[in-house]
Amino acid sequence: MNGLKEKLEKYEAIQVQFSDIHGVLKSVTVPSDSIKDNPEEGIWFDGSSIEGFTRIYESDLYLRPDVNTLVELPWLNTIACLWGDVFTPQNKPFLGDPRDVLRRACKRAEDMGFIFKVGAELEFFLLKKKDEHYTTIDHAGYFDSSPFDNGFEVKRAILVGAKKMSISCEMAHHEVARGQQEIDFRYSEAMKTADRIMMMKLLIQTVARQHGLVASFMPKPFFGLNGSGMHCHQSLWTHNDKNAFYDSNDDMLLSNVAKQFIAGQLRYSKEIVGVLAPTVNSYKRLVPGYEAPVYISWAQLNRSALIRIPQIPKDRSSSVRA
Repeated sequence: MNGLKEKLEKYEAIQVQFSDIHGVLKSVTVPSDSIKDNPEEGIWFDGSSIEGFTRIYESDLYLRPDVNTLVELPWLNTIACLWGDVFTPQNKPFLGDPRDVLRRACKRAEDMGFIFKVGAELEFFLLKKKDEHYTTIDHAGYFDSSPFDNGFEVKRAILVGAKKMSISCEMAHHEVARGQQEIDFRYSEAMKTADRIMMMKLLIQTVARQHGLVASFMPKPFFGLNGSGMHCHQSLWTHNDKNAFYDSNDDMLLSNVAKQFIAGQLRYSKEIVGVLAPTVNSYKRLVPGYEAPVYISWAQLNRSALIRIPQIPKDRSSSVRA
């Protein structure tokens, strides 16, 4: 506790944040002293005003700060942020809190002997405003470099900010469509990755605004161009840090656990897509010809498959990527 107080003393305020069911970041800013003096004390708010949370006659909810997630905002070093878990007045986790939904799923995996790890690839468009309309910032394509890639400096600043926030990025590059970008960061436990996805979106949008641009994570902002998705590298690991998906004796290096994992996601993909593609614009992206999945399928070579297994040489078995 003393260590926490020392960390909080350098900040004027703390941004306590959470997510609604659409993945939109919500937050409240409080003086750092209020958390420093009593980190377990909740922050009450109106749950009925949050999309998908509660009805008007059951609106009382409160945020309990998760002090282990404290991170400094690189663009405003007098303010830090941390995640808050949503609780009911009965001091029980709110079942509609996306973070708690993930926590319960990870607990089920843990009870089965696994740790669920995820790596993410964030795709987005950098846009500029022209005559009351938004247009792409360049006509560059996949892996094009500066000077054709007008988002190079923005991505550089994002990588610098991510490092300050202890987010380990693997690469940043121009994607297929005009003005489309991608930033990938290294896999970790699912909860940490989910928190980092939200922080990366906040960082990306902030840096874009600092450069006079808008970062859009809209799935299909332009007809006729590739849309934006978020590839997730998924894997299960044992408690002794072994990749449970790997089997050196299998032709595709996949264990039975990996094949069962794939089968389960394919079996319930119609239900899962209600979460993965929750808006009308999401479905505008899921059309043939743009590398987005349109069939319930899995593959190794075909990048348009719903689930794809990357090819990994057997001599790299000790570093199988999640």
